[in-house]
Amino acid sequence: MALPTVLYSAAQVRALDKYVIETLGVPGYTLMKRAGEAALRYLRSRWPTAYRIVIVCGGGNNGGDGYVLARFAQAAGLTVTVLAAVPPESLKGDARHAWEDFTASGGRVQPFSAAQLADGEVIVDALLGTGARGPVRGDFCRIVQAINAAARPVFAIDVPSGLDSDTGVPAGDAVRADCTVTFVGLKTGLFIGDGPEFAGTVYFDDLEVTAPTQPDFTPRLERILDSEISRALPRRKRAAHKGDFGRVLIVGSGVGMPGATRLAGEACLRVGAGLVTVAVAPENVAAIAAGRPELICLPLAEVAALHEPIERADVIAIGPGLGRSAWARRALDVVLESGKPLVVDADALNLIAEAGQLVRRNWILTPHPGEAARLLATSTADVQRDRLSALSQLVERYGGTVVLKGAGTLVGTQGRTPGVCERGNPGMATAGMGDVLTGAIAGTLAQCGDPWLAARVGVLVHAMAGDAAARTGERGLLAGDVAKELRTCVNL
Repeated sequence: MALPTVLYSAAQVRALDKYVIETLGVPGYTLMKRAGEAALRYLRSRWPTAYRIVIVCGGGNNGGDGYVLARFAQAAGLTVTVLAAVPPESLKGDARHAWEDFTASGGRVQPFSAAQLADGEVIVDALLGTGARGPVRGDFCRIVQAINAAARPVFAIDVPSGLDSDTGVPAGDAVRADCTVTFVGLKTGLFIGDGPEFAGTVYFDDLEVTAPTQPDFTPRLERILDSEISRALPRRKRAAHKGDFGRVLIVGSGVGMPGATRLAGEACLRVGAGLVTVAVAPENVAAIAAGRPELICLPLAEVAALHEPIERADVIAIGPGLGRSAWARRALDVVLESGKPLVVDADALNLIAEAGQLVRRNWILTPHPGEAARLLATSTADVQRDRLSALSQLVERYGGTVVLKGAGTLVGTQGRTPGVCERGNPGMATAGMGDVLTGAIAGTLAQCGDPWLAARVGVLVHAMAGDAAARTGERGLLAGDVAKELRTCVNL
């Protein structure tokens, strides 16, 4: 089943389960059997030649899913070893029903033993799922560690045990799965924070459940989709000219930092902006013009020289290589006074953080976690601990559209469900990558005029370009490599 667009909290999915059981009259055990069937289908699809599986079952409904899977797998002719993390006799409700049906069908359950994990070609994690609260402790912690140390592929049911279903942050040890099958609704934690690192490939089955249109089931997050690219950047008319695709002014590159606006400017051109001017410290003009002659270079000895190019610009991006000098502060003040649509990055964000709260509707802020922490007067660790909450605070405090960069970049604005980008790779953790993103967003905004759509599409094509550039390896990937790939990504 294709992944849905929308994501929910674990509490919302539990409420949806309750709604289906209590309001629609679908027995909970029916849902559990559907989950077991779906889990077996995806397990066989991922590992079609694996015939020996070990299923580690916990004490709640996640364990119940494991027992159902064990029964169906055994009926399908697989060799199944079930290791119980808690005595099965202590199970209650649907989980107990699942265990009883498994044993009635001839299945055997053994107490957990780390040594027996080696008996399987695949290990199934049915230990905790969304039931984890805080760090995994005691015997459960040792079981998680044993699963991770077993050197076998791991298939997690619903959520890897130990991973927070909402924040994507493991409070302590968590199972590192090769893939995860999740049910009813996609859990937010599988797509943000460290979630993708622990969940691996995510599969989904709705178990024939559809969320009703009620406020309680308003999604927390939505995936940014490829189809949005053509909405922001539609096919061009044959008689089009460069003036049809926007004029962008990029202000940055203080002394000694020519590369930042060079990268942002090229990215802006690569996504299709019609005309791009870079206003930089005079010392940087020669280097930028030599490296990318398609850019219009403005030597910015005095910030008063900004007034004319600002008047001509449809969009202004400020921050790449800007620095925090008196010159940088004056340039930022002039840009902010313009009232033009803005894309704000790097030191421009730091200067705004130092100056105090400033709210605008027509800007796009693009902080990385450290810059977000400064904007919120908190720590980077706090931002990363709950990225979705940090995004919400940034939007509330500063207005406009906010792009919280990082693995699983988030895009938020008032009155809209935040977006998450699943693309991108660790090779993109290198100097200049944020400058390329700034240019991609600014160039997209100049063409579509919609900050929300431009931020989402700019983030997506930047990540897609990063993945394309990483085909020959992530290590050693340069920001310039990504800028070159943008052209392909906006022309899909």
